[in-house]
Amino acid sequence: MKYMSRHDFQSIIPEGFHEINLGDLITFQRGHDLPKKKRKKGSYPVVASNGIVGFHNEFKVKGPGVIVGRSGNIGEPYYINKNYWPLNTTLYVKEFKSTSPEFVYYFLKSINLGRYNSGSAVPSLNRNYIHPLKIKVPKSITYQNKIASLLSTLDDKIELNRRMNATLEQIAQAIFKQWFIDFEFPDENGQPYKSSGGEMVESEMGEIPRGWRVGKLKDICEINMGQSPPGKTYNENGEGTPFYQGITDFGFRFPTRRIYCTEPKKFAEKNDVLLSVRAPVGSLNISNERCAIGRGLAALRLKENHGSFLYYLLLSTKHRWSIFESGGTVFSSINKSNISEFELVIPPDDLISKFNNLILSKDEQIFYSTVQNNSLSQIRDFLLPKLISGKIRQV
Repeated sequence: MKYMSRHDFQSIIPEGFHEINLGDLITFQRGHDLPKKKRKKGSYPVVASNGIVGFHNEFKVKGPGVIVGRSGNIGEPYYINKNYWPLNTTLYVKEFKSTSPEFVYYFLKSINLGRYNSGSAVPSLNRNYIHPLKIKVPKSITYQNKIASLLSTLDDKIELNRRMNATLEQIAQAIFKQWFIDFEFPDENGQPYKSSGGEMVESEMGEIPRGWRVGKLKDICEINMGQSPPGKTYNENGEGTPFYQGITDFGFRFPTRRIYCTEPKKFAEKNDVLLSVRAPVGSLNISNERCAIGRGLAALRLKENHGSFLYYLLLSTKHRWSIFESGGTVFSSINKSNISEFELVIPPDDLISKFNNLILSKDEQIFYSTVQNNSLSQIRDFLLPKLISGKIRQV
């Protein structure tokens, strides 16, 4: 019996597909210079190798379009649904040859163009090198569009959830500012405290409402500094406890599982606030499960377990951690003493409880939307290579 070699298997062209050069599908063009000092206020995205970096009052390319990083973040594709200006650190698709921008975007995400960098002292992506690449794509434009439509439906739902989460957090931040920074929390008559003549008293941190006090984080928080387990106990196979080392694991609001460890040293509990203690100092996430934490993080827990209040409190004071930055170098860090002695204005417990109860439903909605986004992302990432390669045919 003759067995099929790996090369033979890879050379199989699925039914309904054909093998062509990448340059037969699209034509890349190098982006255009636009120094920051020459950019003018406008609505057209300026796109670099790491995505949208600003806006300008003129565009170079009509959208929708697809851009990939030429230098810097090499090969990463971006989809832009409006007219835009691609910078010279990018390659943009100048011509879509009987195909759609949406399909091209997902196709490019599936083939990892970053592999094809020039390999020079300053790696870059050369369009003349990648145009001749052999690729397999569906012959039918209709079928290409079906693939793009399915994947974009998932991405649209993810983006909708992301925007909703951002809006909910902005609302919660606005309420926090009104109550605990502007001191316009509801008084006993339901009126804004300070502007309704609520009594203010002097403190070492300025005027504060009567009944409030100046204290330190250690007065209201349990502080648990992370400790990294031996490297040999790490794995990516789901064995042991989820392990978060620092901001590389942070997502929007909640960290993303990436590494596990079988011999954890320090833990964060569900709803603890995770504070980055290494550059950039002060970045925040919330633990959505019991997890292990490394030396790049500290876990903070309000003694009354009002996690929402603590998160927005630390978010509102994030700018104050900048004093610990060492000129922006990677050596910036804070220790337990810095965190414990961090001064703040402390409101009465009953007001903290009222805020937490008011915000709880918004934070729960953010949590469930984030869980849904994680699931949708996993489905998309599973389907993407299989649909593009023809291994899954039903769309």
